[in-house]
Amino acid sequence: MTTWLPLESNPEVLNKYLGQLGVSPLWNVVDIYGTDEELMAFVPQPLKSLIFLFPCSDAYEEYRAKEDAELKAKNIEHPKSLFYMRQYVHNACGTIALVHAVLNNPDIELEEGSVIKKYWDAAKDKTPEERGKLLENDATFTETHEVIANEGQTAAPDINEKVYHHFIAFVHHEGKLYELDGRKSFPIQHGETSPEKLLYDAIAVCQQYIARDPKEVRFTMMGLVPTQ
Repeated sequence: MTTWLPLESNPEVLNKYLGQLGVSPLWNVVDIYGTDEELMAFVPQPLKSLIFLFPCSDAYEEYRAKEDAELKAKNIEHPKSLFYMRQYVHNACGTIALVHAVLNNPDIELEEGSVIKKYWDAAKDKTPEERGKLLENDATFTETHEVIANEGQTAAPDINEKVYHHFIAFVHHEGKLYELDGRKSFPIQHGETSPEKLLYDAIAVCQQYIARDPKEVRFTMMGLVPTQ
């Protein structure tokens, strides 16, 4: 499996990355500082996606395996209009979370001829597995990622160093809340939501992650929102 350098969970770095990929500057990533009503009120609206970074602990991996087996048995269908891709590149989860966040919001403009527009044009009619392989073999996307991964506030780790944290994205699609994680076999639907309720409903799912791992404190939430 191909390995990339991990992205830093830093809005400044992620916004530079979005710009280099060709995402409209009208949208950017901001920190979400907590789950209290007062702190959530500071998040600009409309929220297009909540991006969540969490530790891949033993408790999480055990839950993921159980959830996967249960959902495979149910054989749930998801809308074909929901953009979902599998992850076949180590440490590409930050990129995949951003791609899921942006490409499930068609009102976010993509620059013609840009890295992400070319990827979208090639990937939109493919399967989740084919989309993952397209990213793995996309030299321009790989190069853009590597440049940004080296630009964080902390020194970039060795490319072969095991990374303990994982990025996923939550989006609203056709009245439902979806968790999009390229390491899972399919999107996870978490019931009904709306553009207005996305922040609150996605945070409720994040709180379930946090509750499953009570000894952990290394969780980060960010939002893709209108640039202020």
